[in-house]
Amino acid sequence: MSQVQKIPANVDPGRVEHSAYNARESWRTLEIMAEFVEATERLERIHPAVSLFGSARIGQDHAWYALTEDIARKLSDAGFSVISGGGPGLMEAANRGAFAGRSPSVGLNILLPHEQSGNGYQDVSQTFKHFFARKVMFVKFASAYVVMPGGFGTLDELMEALTLIQTGKSRPIPIILVGAEFWSGLLEWFRTTLVRERLISARDLDLIQVIDEPTAIVEAIFRHYETRGFEPSPAEREVQLNL
Repeated sequence: MSQVQKIPANVDPGRVEHSAYNARESWRTLEIMAEFVEATERLERIHPAVSLFGSARIGQDHAWYALTEDIARKLSDAGFSVISGGGPGLMEAANRGAFAGRSPSVGLNILLPHEQSGNGYQDVSQTFKHFFARKVMFVKFASAYVVMPGGFGTLDELMEALTLIQTGKSRPIPIILVGAEFWSGLLEWFRTTLVRERLISARDLDLIQVIDEPTAIVEAIFRHYETRGFEPSPAEREVQLNL
């Protein structure tokens, strides 16, 4: 019969528990490092790429699904790998459109307790346990952000990209919002509240474009890079190392 190991009477059980927790935290750091290394090695050959975001809750019968699929197909046929969150809804539409095109369809999946499951339209699939590691990869490998209507997760990715570019922690890339009517209230609030209260500058709004037509989205991305290549400059690579 196995014996239960008892904690000596002169040892505080709380200290033992705290020590065990610290040990788990140390191993977690190594786990995070491994996640970054694996994802970087897996994704380093997908340039140029466009990260395309949108709601997981939009079904195939919605006009936004068809529009997302069309945008992704045009991006893929134009030579861009298309990166999505790898899940259902508009993420699936993005991967589906890219999967039918010429360039790789990439899914950066996340392990969640309830909602997320990977869609079946991925040439390259990478699963993350940590949101922050996944968010770095969305930015690190993107030549542009295309943002469809979505909820908190979509807004989170949008604000992350805006903040990184605004603060110089990431190179400037096109950030394109699709759905003028959907985004109008948020953009008006940016103008009438954030700019008015001097919480952002009016120039910060220039980081955002609103384009609803798929072909025009592709053209806008090419126009941004027409005087330079898609590859980051040495200085931009250095910035990317410190995301």
